[in-house]
Amino acid sequence: MHRAQASSDVYHAIADPTRRAILDKLRTAPAAVNAILGDFPQSRPAISKHLRVLREARIVVEQRVGRERIYRIRPEKLHQVATWIEGYRSFWQSSLENLKNYLEAES
Repeated sequence: MHRAQASSDVYHAIADPTRRAILDKLRTAPAAVNAILGDFPQSRPAISKHLRVLREARIVVEQRVGRERIYRIRPEKLHQVATWIEGYRSFWQSSLENLKNYLEAES
């Protein structure tokens, strides 16, 4: 996948555990970069890079308030991921039910 395409892809953006942790933090409330940075051992440039990927994928938006940048999550962008995962939920429920029925028939 081309880099520009990858950076705007929601699946690529949430593939990294640090970015998922940033999203977890933003799920509770919008936060400034410094507030986000305090929860991670990475440097400010590294966290800024993660935020850029999330911003390019349109999962977060940045708002400048004075000299600060406040980041807020856009949950609607994650809807496509939830829809994709939901398809697998029904698959696994059906598969586990079939396994249960098979095992009960064998005993």
